[in-house]
Amino acid sequence: MDIYPAIDIKGGKCVRLLQGRFDEVTMYGDDPVVMALRWRDEGAKWLHVVDLDGARSGHQEGGNRHIIFQIVRQTGLPVQFGGGVRSAEIVAEMLEIGVARVVVGTAAARDPGLAQRLFTEYGDRIAVGVDARDGIVAVQGWQEHIGETATVFMKRMAQLGAKRFIFTDIARDGMLQGVNIEALTAAAAAVPGVAVIASGGVSGMQDIHAIRDMNASHAPNVDGIIIGKALYTGDISLSDTLTVEL
Repeated sequence: MDIYPAIDIKGGKCVRLLQGRFDEVTMYGDDPVVMALRWRDEGAKWLHVVDLDGARSGHQEGGNRHIIFQIVRQTGLPVQFGGGVRSAEIVAEMLEIGVARVVVGTAAARDPGLAQRLFTEYGDRIAVGVDARDGIVAVQGWQEHIGETATVFMKRMAQLGAKRFIFTDIARDGMLQGVNIEALTAAAAAVPGVAVIASGGVSGMQDIHAIRDMNASHAPNVDGIIIGKALYTGDISLSDTLTVEL
């Protein structure tokens, strides 16, 4: 199971949002590249990078794109990237600059034909972002709902060929209230045999242990955990997570 330190970029800065709300922003650094290098030096094997401006506007921001390129180049780590990926062209561009895996959410929900083509062409280099509020999938930077439950959406995407999902409980994201194990278990069980990365709500080592135990007993397809705010506040240490036998 991989640990993914999260780096969210807004206006060229490293930030965290509360429950995906753009009016609840906390800045944790002027330079996301410096933060990426910090996580690399602390032992990270992957980075999860999100362009929040792109996620909200639906198109890639030039300044943020340069930052992402620098993170890829300077850290040498595989980067999982999402935010504003709305077309096959953007997917190809991000992979071309060295991103290891691209996350699609809004595009997959609204254009199943595009999603299927991406799954066929890129396989595990595409992850489907499943962001759920009260069990219902949200898109467009979490600003709109599609009226479909997370489990139904995941089953539909798996039938189209999705090889990996990132499941986020929006209500827990940035709140340091713990992972929604029940929702995560249900999401993983909806797509047996397909890889799922857990995201949202990690508040301490107890959550890492809970996901590990859940994975062992109920959802063996959960193979990664994204950690955001808890790393920035010091509630959890990246080095400690890397010592857990996941």
